Amino acid sequence: MPAATSTPSPRRTELLEAAYAYVLEHGLADISLRPLASAIGSSPRVLLYLFRSKDGLVRALLARARADELEGIARLRQPDVGVGLRERLTELWSWLEAPGHRTLLVLWTEAYARSLVEPDGPWAGFARQTVEDWLALIAEPAAGLDQSERTLSLAVLRGALLDLLATGDRDRTGAAVRHFFALAGPG
Repeated sequence: MPAATSTPSPRRTELLEAAYAYVLEHGLADISLRPLASAIGSSPRVLLYLFRSKDGLVRALLARARADELEGIARLRQPDVGVGLRERLTELWSWLEAPGHRTLLVLWTEAYARSLVEPDGPWAGFARQTVEDWLALIAEPAAGLDQSERTLSLAVLRGALLDLLATGDRDRTGAAVRHFFALAGPG
């Protein structure tokens, strides 16, 4: 088995990117190394060598997806003194409902659910970490809110996201999110 290094080989990076594109299109459910390797121009043996195991590959793919998600929302974390909770939640919802993020968010949903039903597998901790990521994102403008109010805001966004991914109905889900923002009160 290869020694894990902090600087991955160019081939590992290339195959990770190709595998990531593949799972964005096909999902992770029942992923098999042979069809994946064939689709990305590799072999199962090379994937096992570079990622140590199928679970290692899945963990690398989840880390890659998380990096994409965090990069996508990083601009929302820029210090913006006048931004209140409603503005931050509006920015978040705009990012979540953007059609270009659908494949990433479907993959996120799959990984989140698998993390709940297979807590010791390669998905371990994925759901918990994403909750912490998103709570941290809304924490600054929600400084005046207690943890339960921030959690409620996150729950509404995630519920609306699941509904949007299931139905594609941006108008209805967007209206529901905006209605919640109005009920939540000022800024």
